[in-house]
Amino acid sequence: MNDVSVEDQGAMAVEFLDGLLESFGLNGSAGVVAVDEGTVEVEVTGESLGLLIGPGGHTLSALTEVTKTVLQRRDNSGTRARIRLDVGGYRERRRAALDVFARDVAETVRSTGEPRALESMHSADRKVVHDTVNEIEGVATVSDGEEPRRRVVIVPEG
Repeated sequence: MNDVSVEDQGAMAVEFLDGLLESFGLNGSAGVVAVDEGTVEVEVTGESLGLLIGPGGHTLSALTEVTKTVLQRRDNSGTRARIRLDVGGYRERRRAALDVFARDVAETVRSTGEPRALESMHSADRKVVHDTVNEIEGVATVSDGEEPRRRVVIVPEG
């Protein structure tokens, strides 16, 4: 197979996910919501899709990896798009909740001067926390631990 465009990879991801929804008997559909130079964002919408999200988004993370694997097997050209998958707006809701949580903890750290270690989390969630806290004066973040127990520690700056 020759180079497969990012758009074509998005179409393959949608085809796979629509087939998966049908196989599970779920009422929903997948669609590409954004494409840029190397990234395809795919959104699955429908009713009662919690099965695809799972506790803490773990099933969604696994589904993203399976989708990437399917694309790699279908496209042996070596051209790989980054795939971002969301189900029912979960990732955006999670990002917003983490933003609020990180700001609250950062304020506590700033006022008490005591560092605070957060629960271990996925790299995407850690990135949200790092980015949020980096916007706040007087606090900083460091990562601590090894996967899968890697966590963010919010520390006073200075």
